[in-house]
Amino acid sequence: MTEIGVAVAALGAGNLQEAELRRHIDPLFSQVLKETRGRIYLANHSLGRPLDRTKADVEEALSAWYASLDEAWTDWQAEMTLFRSQVAKLINAPGADCVVPKASAGQGLRAVLNCYDAPLSVVATRSEFDSIDMILKAYAARGRITINWVKPRADRWYNAGDFATALSAGGDLLVVSMVFFDTGQLLTEIDTVIGMARARGANVFLDLYHAAGALPVDMSTLGADFAVGGSYKYLRGGPGAAWLYVHPRHLDGPLRTLDTGWFAAPGPFAFRRPERPQFAPAADGWLESTPAVLPFYQARAGLEFALEMGVERLRSYSLIQQVDLAGRFTEEGIAILGAHQPRGAFIAIPSSKATAAAAQLLARGVVADARGDLLRLCPDILNTSQELAEAASCIVNVLRSF
Repeated sequence: MTEIGVAVAALGAGNLQEAELRRHIDPLFSQVLKETRGRIYLANHSLGRPLDRTKADVEEALSAWYASLDEAWTDWQAEMTLFRSQVAKLINAPGADCVVPKASAGQGLRAVLNCYDAPLSVVATRSEFDSIDMILKAYAARGRITINWVKPRADRWYNAGDFATALSAGGDLLVVSMVFFDTGQLLTEIDTVIGMARARGANVFLDLYHAAGALPVDMSTLGADFAVGGSYKYLRGGPGAAWLYVHPRHLDGPLRTLDTGWFAAPGPFAFRRPERPQFAPAADGWLESTPAVLPFYQARAGLEFALEMGVERLRSYSLIQQVDLAGRFTEEGIAILGAHQPRGAFIAIPSSKATAAAAQLLARGVVADARGDLLRLCPDILNTSQELAEAASCIVNVLRSF
């Protein structure tokens, strides 16, 4: 059992308790907690805080390079296999052979869009993350796709009916998030939306970046054709450790992406060069050229931590912290967007001065961020109740200063 497993086991079963988290879990994050002492970090939805072991894991990858040179690929490929199996377990995919390592969610979207030879009709929301939004608009500008945009309602929330209207006009691919990056809305009707799209003949591309690791995800039952996510946020693995999920019905089906390379060939190190390209079975056939290997090591500890802790327990504790934080704002008359609506791991406060507020908070030692007119705040298990109280007081004072 690793030090992560030992620490988690010491927590016992049942709901997480703050005193036990401080005693057993904080030591796993001693370096980042030491380096950021004096700051209250509420941007856990943006960049996750790394475990101490992450540095040693990356050093392991480098050590293999120094010691073995070209033979390091044996270790590096094994680490990629581990990464895929950890992700598959996290999202309850049918198997690791459904997981394709990617450098970013955007890379996963391009892989899917590049499966189609003819222009396709895309249905997408106005609340997809900037990379997804920009890629879709770039493809549309080149005539590769047309886009039917689904807009949020006046309360900035979506429901299944909003998608029914758009899908009734037809579409080849639906692009939608399970948790929206700006408002934090958890689309609780996602299974209905996916079923609706599939019934109308559209494939579904699901963005799980604000869901995987923050709340339970079950790809075996959702039925989405594709999904993307990554370790940058809630899985504490930094940039580059992303992935594309491909439903088994597409692994060896007629859809074949042009985003390919020698790692997609059967036995790539055999260096065969048939005139007609041959592809490895399952998700291996969706790989590209030489992969970046350090992200697999970066992601290892964070994925292990999430799996050992259990996403359900992390989710329960997150909801307790959100209620605590939101309650403090309500008492002070500060409105929370979608106050009584299901959310992911963060809360959003509408303010025309959100960006300025985030800057002032940073100067006062509270790390948050803004997206447009929304101030986003995300507590996690490393935040104490005292920190939440102090941060809430600071945030109220800053917002009232405008």
